Amino acid sequence: QGQLVESGGGSVQAGGSLRLSCAASLYSFRYYLLGWFRQVPGKEREGVALIDTDGSTVYADSVKGRFTISRDNANKFLYLQMNSLGPEDTAMYYCAAGGPGRATIPTMSNQRLFRDWGQGTQVTVSS
Repeated sequence: QGQLVESGGGSVQAGGSLRLSCAASLYSFRYYLLGWFRQVPGKEREGVALIDTDGSTVYADSVKGRFTISRDNANKFLYLQMNSLGPEDTAMYYCAAGGPGRATIPTMSNQRLFRDWGQGTQVTVSS
């Protein structure tokens, strides 16, 4: 089992931006389906974005057009660029690795596909 470590969270005002990073110590990183998920206390963890081995991506409707997921296979990093943040984006954000699978909405809903998870980084957006 590999290790995933998130960073880049923090507190911002509405309309601001943050870039989350996830450093992975996974063998054959390039072959993993990767994703960002978020959770608010008292609610289920939800998928935010996925990126598969071909670089194809999918986003939750709530973040489409504002967030961008990307990966750096050479250095084993996963990123999430978050723009136009709003209070509704406040959550603990987790990166995850797993697969096999393609970057689709059904895959994002099947969190059992993701075997490795980070500890999370908190994002707080104030209005």
